[in-house]
This record gives sequence, structure tokens and C-alpha cells, in this order.
Amino acid sequence: MNLNDIVKIQDVNLDNKTVLVRVDYNVPLKDGKVDNPKRITATEKTVKYLLGKGCKVVLIAHLGRPKGKVAPEFSLAPVAPEVEKIMGVKVHFASDCVGAVAEEAVKNAKNGEIVLLENLRFHPEEEKNDKAFAAQLAKLGEFFVQEAFGTVHRAHASTSAITEFLPSAAGFLIQKEVEFLGGALENPSRPFAAIIGGAKVSDKIMVLNNLLDKVDVLIVGGGMAYTFNAALGYNVSNSLLEENKEEEAKAIMAKAKEKGVKLLLPVDNIAAKEFAEGVPTVTTDSPNIPEGYMGLDIGPKTIKLFEEALSECKTIFWNGPVGVFEMPTYAKGSFAIAETLVKLTEKGAITIIGGGDSLNVLKKAKISSSKVSHASTGGGASMEFVEGKELPGLTALLKK
Repeated sequence: MNLNDIVKIQDVNLDNKTVLVRVDYNVPLKDGKVDNPKRITATEKTVKYLLGKGCKVVLIAHLGRPKGKVAPEFSLAPVAPEVEKIMGVKVHFASDCVGAVAEEAVKNAKNGEIVLLENLRFHPEEEKNDKAFAAQLAKLGEFFVQEAFGTVHRAHASTSAITEFLPSAAGFLIQKEVEFLGGALENPSRPFAAIIGGAKVSDKIMVLNNLLDKVDVLIVGGGMAYTFNAALGYNVSNSLLEENKEEEAKAIMAKAKEKGVKLLLPVDNIAAKEFAEGVPTVTTDSPNIPEGYMGLDIGPKTIKLFEEALSECKTIFWNGPVGVFEMPTYAKGSFAIAETLVKLTEKGAITIIGGGDSLNVLKKAKISSSKVSHASTGGGASMEFVEGKELPGLTALLKK
């Protein structure tokens, strides 16, 4: 899927219309206020574009996991003042997202103003992709705009079923996601490298297999690298190991060889006897881990190996840390990857971070996400996109 496949908001006439916009405002709250407004500012371009067209903008979103029941701690009410501050116009908050309360709030708002509706997930029908619920939502507007990339992999009423009742298009944030992720997978500047980290091979099998058909270099790090090294006959001692996945790791390595993909694994490690900060560590000089120890980060030789492999690449996709970055002692490897991506971006490479923990690495390393070409706003959605899966919320936006 690429940008030319989907309907975009700039392709349709939205002048003075009431537009329903699905946003991802699943933001952290602290003391009844928004603690980090990044997800709200990410939608600013689309919302202000619609306001500039004289639209009445109706924002629909979820917060947390209230499991289909009204739960005050998951109310979107504290989000409304932050939206008003960022968008610079009056925001009306409605204490429900469907029915008389929502309809009245939309009716009373003027064009050029915003209505923020209460948490969609207070209704069990939302996550069931219920058509009757989607029809109730659709009654509130004349057009639907998808702007919540973090939820497009879910077939929910506000991402999928709603598009059966309203003409629909992609907002600018969705367009950017499709442009970078779709562009990397369909027509990357080469050499194209992917760095895949994280704990388990089982979580990333489909991603690794799909990427082997696209990339020139595949770097495997994090906990799952120990399953690969164990499959090669190294002793990984007490490191994270999925013994039942060693054959799958071997199959991936065989496929890489067959495809001519350079697959790189850690050649040294930072290891400790306990999964803890402040305990003695050793730096191994090979992939073997000493008896009684567990690998918790890549070592200096691996950092150099990975940096050299990436230095020639023109497109780089990264998802998943290469060590236990939450503890400073084991964060060096992941920080080094982040810093390398920043340098390569400055040199003109296209660098894409697939959301989730990789974004948390940037935050921990005090690196702004603006220093890379694209930081995806949806970890799960970006991984499913890279896996080649169908994303219901995007399929609904395809040109007919």
C-alpha cells in the first residue's frame, strides 16, 4: 500500500462540513492533566486544515482500557483543555460519544469549533465493530477522517464499520505513516537495512520473514538474538531463550543466505548474573555467555559492527531495543543505534522508527523524534504494516 492507493482529505471538498475525525488521544494523564500532549500535537495539521475549511470538527477517541464500561479515570474530559490550547479554538466536551448528549453538543457547536466526544470504549460495541453503534457515530457528521494510526490495525466501529456509513479519507498523519512505511517496503532507496530487536522471536517471526523479501541488511538484537545464537551452537547460558523457536531462527538465517541478505547478530555482550541494575557485569569477547550469566545488552564490538553495516545504508527501519535499555547499565547498545540513526538522517538517509519501545529509547536518550525522518505513532500498527497484514482502518480508505 502506498499514498496513491488511499483517499486523502485534500482530494475531497470538505468546505463547511461537519467532519468526524478518529484521533489517537490515548495520552498519559497526571493529576487530572495531560502529561504528554505529543499525540494531540500530531493531529494539529489535520484539525487546523479542517478548521480552515470552515468545518465543525468532531473528535472521536479512546483512552486506556475501560473494557466497555464507564470508568471515570478513563474519561477524555481532562484532554479537552489541552486540545483547546493546542488548536486555538473553542472545544466543547460531550459526556457521551453517541445518543442525545453527543447530538446536542454537535448541534450547539459552531463551524470553526471543535467537539470532543467521550471515550468510545465506554461502549462495548466499539471494540466489537458493531454496525449499529457505527451508524450512531456516523449520524454526528457528514464525512469521516481517519487520523489514528495507532488503531488502524483494529477492526473497531470507529475505524472500520463507520466507513460503511460515511465517505472517508486519510488525514495528514495517516498519509505520513503510509508514505514512509509504504515507501520503505515498496520502493526503498538502497541499501535498505532493518534493525529488529525485542524480547521474543515468536513476536517477530512474520516481520523478519516479510523483511527478508525487502531488505539488503537485517540486524537482529535484543533478547531474541540469543535464540539465534543458540541455534548457531553458542552457549547463551541464562539469557532469554525460546528453545522451541531455534528451528525457526535457523530457517530465517537460511532464507537470508538464499536471498543474499546480510544478517548480523551480536558478536559480544554485556552480561550479568542478575536481571538488575548495580550488579557486577562482564563484557564477553564472543557470542558465548559465561555459565550463570545472562546477556542484557550488546557489547562494544557489536556496536561497531552494526554501525559499520548501517553507515552505507540509504533507508533504515528500526523496531525494538537491542538491550534492556530501561536500566542505564544496559542501555548503551540501544542508545548507540539511536545516535547512529540521527547521524545517518543528517547525511540524507531515510530513517524510520516503528513506534513502541524504540520511541522510548529516544526519549530515554533525550533525542527528539524530529531528528529521524519518521517516528511512527503506532507500534502495533506499524509492525502489522511491515508484516504485510491487512489493516482494517487503512483498507477502508482505499480508492474504490
